[in-house]
Amino acid sequence: MSSSDSFGVPAPSRNSASAASTDSAVVRGDTGLLRTVLLLDAVATGAVGAAALIGCAVLDSALGLPVAFLAGIGAFLVLYALFVWRVSAARAPHRGAVRAVIGCNLVWSALSGVTAAAGWLDPTGLGTTLIVLQAVAVLGFADLQLFGLRKARLSLG
Repeated sequence: MSSSDSFGVPAPSRNSASAASTDSAVVRGDTGLLRTVLLLDAVATGAVGAAALIGCAVLDSALGLPVAFLAGIGAFLVLYALFVWRVSAARAPHRGAVRAVIGCNLVWSALSGVTAAAGWLDPTGLGTTLIVLQAVAVLGFADLQLFGLRKARLSLG
């Protein structure tokens, strides 16, 4: 007989197969470093996104990037930062979500590097410098997130 809560709703049954699949879907072990780096990534991404979104009309001439581009990137980054923050808030983060963040950071860094090297969008010197600096920072976050993921796995023994 299955158990139920105080409202009489049956509790979901957990057999060993579903428990195993659930356990492998989350990061186990010492996730402190991983969650901290994800949180710092979310804060930095949100700050850059908010600056681009709020200051797009002022930053366009200094960076040589179109207002619409800055506003779009800013809105995307704010939403992405919320996702990364959500992933960081879990005591046992979902492994797929962590891998998605790492993958997105690697792609973002690569695309930023190509954008700067190819001169796409015709940024100013300051704009190019900022594109390169944020690409390096995002690559650093991806590296630290991979390290945190490995550290959590190794802490299990």
